[in-house]
Amino acid sequence: MPVGTRATVKGVTPEQLRTLGAEVVLANAYHLFLRPGHDLVAEAGGLHAFMNWDRAILTDSGGFQIFSLADTLSLSDDGVRFRSILDGTWHQWTPEDNMAVQEALGADIVMQLDECPPFPAEEGHVATAVRRSAAWAARCKQAHSRDDQALFGIVQGGLYPRLRAESVERLIGIGFPGYGIGGYSVGEPHDAMLESLAPVTEALPADRPRYLMGVGTPTSVLQAIALGVDMFDCVLPTRTARTGTALSSQGRMNLKNARYARDFSPLDPGCSCPTCVGYTRAYLRHLVVMKEMLGSILLSVHNLAFLLDLTDRAREAIAEGRFGAMLAEWMDGPGADDY
Repeated sequence: MPVGTRATVKGVTPEQLRTLGAEVVLANAYHLFLRPGHDLVAEAGGLHAFMNWDRAILTDSGGFQIFSLADTLSLSDDGVRFRSILDGTWHQWTPEDNMAVQEALGADIVMQLDECPPFPAEEGHVATAVRRSAAWAARCKQAHSRDDQALFGIVQGGLYPRLRAESVERLIGIGFPGYGIGGYSVGEPHDAMLESLAPVTEALPADRPRYLMGVGTPTSVLQAIALGVDMFDCVLPTRTARTGTALSSQGRMNLKNARYARDFSPLDPGCSCPTCVGYTRAYLRHLVVMKEMLGSILLSVHNLAFLLDLTDRAREAIAEGRFGAMLAEWMDGPGADDY
């Protein structure tokens, strides 16, 4: 799911996203609450009308963003008080406030307000976050009133198996139509993430979508699909594009590298996206080196196309009973270790 934090996927138009086959985009309740304001978005007719996107939208609660700014918040069981990164003003959010914001934004899938501890964090700190997040999940469900939105709970627990299991048990007891798995991509080792993720996906209901939050490298996506994950989001494709990096089955391609200066071949010969069909590596390198806006746009289009195609092919492979072979081929290939 392409990330459109402030109601826009950076450098890519909604028309381009539709052409690439994106079915869901993300937006962030924290950032939209601060600017332009959820009331203004509601007045515009909700996020779909506001950003001209007629497919599904998921809004993150903003909990991760709030807790990543630990020096600007105060926390209690009732909620969180945080300082705006824009103008320094203080705001108070309870789970009920957060639901009101996300209902006003009008996304199709909304996430509970949760406490996301950093990595590393002591077990006692993580245990408190698990129990507080579960209590907030129950309050979010109680407060949430829009039948046209699916509210997902979020599993926490860091790398502590016992706490992950406790979090899953508490959330299943409350009951949600889908479950996010949070607390990853915060600096933990990749192998440790997979090890602690496996029992979580196994314990979550098989008939409800499982959403691994903030994880989106090609290797991680395929390995997590093998464990039963259904949904992913990550800023990787557009953020790396803005640094001049392209994703490919051969690994990351740094277009600043002089080796591409006279390379008039397509960016990725195996890709049929508009960037690869219409532009050469030499031209893309020229745009990147000269810091032209078009370079970031074209690389964003390609990187999103690459990940959307990867998951599309994974779905086909699962349906045809050959996903294991697809994963093995990727892990044996030249790009696996580069992500």
